[in-house]
Amino acid sequence: MIGKLKGTVDSQGTDFVILDVHGVGYIVYCSTRTLRALPPPGEAASLAIDTQMREDMIRLYGFASDQERDWFRLLQGVQGVGSKVALAILGVLPTGDLALAIARGDKTAVARSPGVGPKLAARIVAELKDKTATLGGGEMPGEVLASTPALPLQADDAVAALVNLGYGRPQVMGAVADAVSLLGDEAGTAALIRHGLKRLSS
Repeated sequence: MIGKLKGTVDSQGTDFVILDVHGVGYIVYCSTRTLRALPPPGEAASLAIDTQMREDMIRLYGFASDQERDWFRLLQGVQGVGSKVALAILGVLPTGDLALAIARGDKTAVARSPGVGPKLAARIVAELKDKTATLGGGEMPGEVLASTPALPLQADDAVAALVNLGYGRPQVMGAVADAVSLLGDEAGTAALIRHGLKRLSS
């Protein structure tokens, strides 16, 4: 099984890259987001790999990070989500945005992905809501934190308290953000925790 490839970008197609590793050209299927992030032909690149074997073929899927690969695998555990749909979702939503959307129950965000209708989006959110914390320690990538509205200082205390109770950080971030939106920036830590717990248990 191949878990990682490091080589030189040879060329790209609409949904794949050919990575030259010591003279061997590997066809690696990637999300549009990963393809856009790759350097131009002739430059070095490294991809985390998921190897899928069937009776008639072996197919390689490449990712910018181990966390993205883990999300790819997790998504395919949902009925109706195959490799093509999983890549489409990851092409539209960075892993942190996907975790936040699932934590908030935001079916609309997930449904923006090609091939994902409202029913499938609802199934993805429902089935993965309690599993996102297992990915990368449940941390939110910096790109998502940077795009998330700044929360008051007491919200950090509320997040820490809820994480200590065993909830995953992505779910907690979404719950506390919702609490701040509802109660306002002046809400105290206790109130944020109380409303956060209500959101997490719903």
